[in-house]
Amino acid sequence: KRFIEQSLFLSGIPSFPSFNKMTGVFAYESSEVDWCEDNYKHSENVVEYFNTMSSFIFFVISPIMLYLLHPYAKERNLAVHLVWIMMVFVGLFSLYFHMTLSFMGQMLDELSILWVLAIGYSLWFPRRHFPSFIKDRRMFSHMVLIITVISTLSSFIKPTANAYALNCFAIHILYCLFVELRSCTDERVLRLAWASIGLWVLAISCWISDRFGCSFWQKLDFCYLHGIWHILIVVATAYGSTLIAYLDASLEIPHSLPDLQYWPRNKWSVGLPYIVLKGTTKTRKRC
Repeated sequence: KRFIEQSLFLSGIPSFPSFNKMTGVFAYESSEVDWCEDNYKHSENVVEYFNTMSSFIFFVISPIMLYLLHPYAKERNLAVHLVWIMMVFVGLFSLYFHMTLSFMGQMLDELSILWVLAIGYSLWFPRRHFPSFIKDRRMFSHMVLIITVISTLSSFIKPTANAYALNCFAIHILYCLFVELRSCTDERVLRLAWASIGLWVLAISCWISDRFGCSFWQKLDFCYLHGIWHILIVVATAYGSTLIAYLDASLEIPHSLPDLQYWPRNKWSVGLPYIVLKGTTKTRKRC
């Protein structure tokens, strides 16, 4: 091996990174991040067992939301489905990351979340808040795509900062929701908004507590807050994305007469929220 590398050097041909370095990013525990849960406690092949198992919640909620939001997506834009299709990949990469704690697993996990946020921004960011130089949503989507690609590439420079940057995006989303809801008087919409914010606060509290209060939770022998974060954040995403989609539908396709309902029973006002369209194309105003 050394003879080959010396020969390449003398001949002026550039040598490539060693195979060991390239495969090292896939190695178990090659990530700098290690969550509070005890490693290999329940399986010699799974580093963080509960964090891994809790990632399966993504595979449960995502198909349900794809089905529930299909009428809205068909009327508004089928690209809406990309949000929950990407959430399936978030679950897949989260499962892989916590099973191995590999550097590649960490990057795939965090970057898939980044792309979910990017898709949401492209689809639902209100037109009236577009920068002055943006002419339409297509141009705005291209701008978001460029920023996301740059962020994806730069995230490899300081991987440990990715999670904090993603949570900053979430704070901006909360701010935009606050601006949009200031004039809202619909109690059902406001109740969904408060539920979305409450779920997100609970979720982020679990994430922060697991990250920075690990010694305290280890004393209590309860090191599963990151797994609970997985469950809460998926439900919070279902609530938040439905709320944003409802506000979007009210602005972009008001002829469809959007309304909020809950699965599995609407009378409970508890469950997974979704949008029903009570109007038809016949109710669309024509000039």
